[in-house]
Amino acid sequence: MERSTIVRVHEGLHARPATRFVKLAKSFESDIEIAKADKSVSAKSSVKLMLLGVKENDTVTVRAKGADAIEALEALIGYLENPLSGLDENADAPVVASAPASVDPIVPAVSLAEPEETGFIAGIAASEGVAIGEAYPFFPPEISADNRTLKTSEISAELARFHDAVAHVQQRMDAELKADNLAESDRGIIAALKDIAADETLLDEATGLIRGGLDALSAMLGASAAVARQFSEIDDPYLNARADDVQAVGRQICLALLGQQDISLEALPDGAILIAEDIGAWDFARAPLKKIGAIVCGHGGATSHVAIIARTHGIPAVLGLGKAVHQLKDVKQIAVDGSKGRVAPDPDDVICADFKQRIADAKAEKQALEAYRTMIPQRADGTVIEVAANLGALEEIEVAQAAGAMGVGLFRTELLFMKHMHLPSEDMQTETYSALLKAFAPYPVIVRTLDIGGDKPIAGIEFPQEENPFLGWRGIRMCLDRPDIFKPQLRALLRSAVHGQLKVMLPMISDVAEIRATKALIETCRQELLSEGKACGQFDLGVMIETPAAVFAAQQLAQEAAFFSIGTNDLTQYVMAADRLNPTVAKLNDVSHLAVMAAIEMTAKAGIEAGIMVGMCGEAAARPDLIAEFIRMGLTELSMSPASIPRAKKLISELK
Repeated sequence: MERSTIVRVHEGLHARPATRFVKLAKSFESDIEIAKADKSVSAKSSVKLMLLGVKENDTVTVRAKGADAIEALEALIGYLENPLSGLDENADAPVVASAPASVDPIVPAVSLAEPEETGFIAGIAASEGVAIGEAYPFFPPEISADNRTLKTSEISAELARFHDAVAHVQQRMDAELKADNLAESDRGIIAALKDIAADETLLDEATGLIRGGLDALSAMLGASAAVARQFSEIDDPYLNARADDVQAVGRQICLALLGQQDISLEALPDGAILIAEDIGAWDFARAPLKKIGAIVCGHGGATSHVAIIARTHGIPAVLGLGKAVHQLKDVKQIAVDGSKGRVAPDPDDVICADFKQRIADAKAEKQALEAYRTMIPQRADGTVIEVAANLGALEEIEVAQAAGAMGVGLFRTELLFMKHMHLPSEDMQTETYSALLKAFAPYPVIVRTLDIGGDKPIAGIEFPQEENPFLGWRGIRMCLDRPDIFKPQLRALLRSAVHGQLKVMLPMISDVAEIRATKALIETCRQELLSEGKACGQFDLGVMIETPAAVFAAQQLAQEAAFFSIGTNDLTQYVMAADRLNPTVAKLNDVSHLAVMAAIEMTAKAGIEAGIMVGMCGEAAARPDLIAEFIRMGLTELSMSPASIPRAKKLISELK
């Protein structure tokens, strides 16, 4: 029996919805296939289902053969047409982490290294500060295939050895999933990898090679490479990233076959310099950050996730060394200058003396700044200037509080969406926003609504191909077009508002109609919550000023918005018509350019005349050479990376 339908699953059959679909299919005895165009796969394999690349609004056919075929078709078609009705939304399905994507890059004032000096290797200045310490190379060794041909008599034992290795990996993952100290997002990743490790697509590929006479190690390497290649060839950035998940699982099974374990950052000595070809943002976030003296990577730049995390935690970082990073594999000691973007392998006495002095000076400055951590900075006329933190996750709260943050000036909600391979539920969002508000009460917390676009896609939202995604369907434009995504976030914000002083700001505003449309949607959400008997609070609705249109329309916007927050990262690139990710026009991407400063002053004037708060959430807010000018313009809130907060407070307190 078969039936065709149009898929209404917003995410398409990726990760979590694919897992749910497979879980439902496995509950029936019938053989079940799902077909798209001229290709069909087993509906009981999550890997095969993901490889099919079923997206929202695709037409698919479900076929079932067996005693319960009618029931199977009814249930599976029902899920595809109405995904929230057939399965429990809180089912324990695995969640796969998305590939790192660019999120509101914070570009330091100096982003490129100075010309290479004797004894130094030049890279990109990604996080300021200097460090010198023991080198800790993080270069997981490659596993080579033996390509050994088995005798017929050896095949049975080799298959048993392979299945034992798979079972060992699955058991280890099960044990990790039961750990009490495991973060929820970490748990989701491990669960997803375990699901891949149990999938017939990968295992059948490997066992087929073993039955053909290939040793288990070579078979596993070949199978994972083949399946990963299938994901890489799909024209979909999310599915491309799944190739890494398959390779990761294959590596773990190979290590089990070898009786080995991968190297871990847990053994990192205090103050060590982490050196890597590349390190994923998630791996870095899970590392013992307090132990890391500095970061040096072959890949990455000032706008990468690693750079943002490093700056948030005050860890010096030099990235983008390219192949030169391999020169550091065997060094004993390394000096890192994150401000100038250079590193010195096994530095000589002169360099060591210079770095030790600079470290001592920095330590003395930090101790001096400690006195400003809890102070409330004011202008000469007594006006309080709020110095707040830019955050992207709850894990950064402690760092911001320790730095003396007077609340949160920018909480990037897209990171909550990016670390799950499904759209976070209303309840999940409510829990996150509530925890943030409780942590910083009575200080205000400004939450930015979902700010994503074609330049940084997430699972669950189908984006069109755009020649210039920075000028396309992103931010508030996407949200207003997709109330099914926007309303759960607005409802979650209303529900969490009862726990503190919440402010909400809208990204990529270009027209006053966008604010009015959002206000109408908020009121709809409020009435829904009240009718459901759910508590909800009030919040101020403001806008990010990051488009030239918003600057020119600032007077009109100020009549609808409760506050302005100037996003200098995007505002600078739009005013200067210079892509902030393009190094060839990096000189033009300067917030201190008179055109950008004029746009900031025009915005401040409009806000002040309307009697609303004007703040800044771009990292330019932390620039020592510009803070006085921003205060003169009338800004009363500056939000920045936590590490910059004490120095900013000191500078403000010294203004006359």
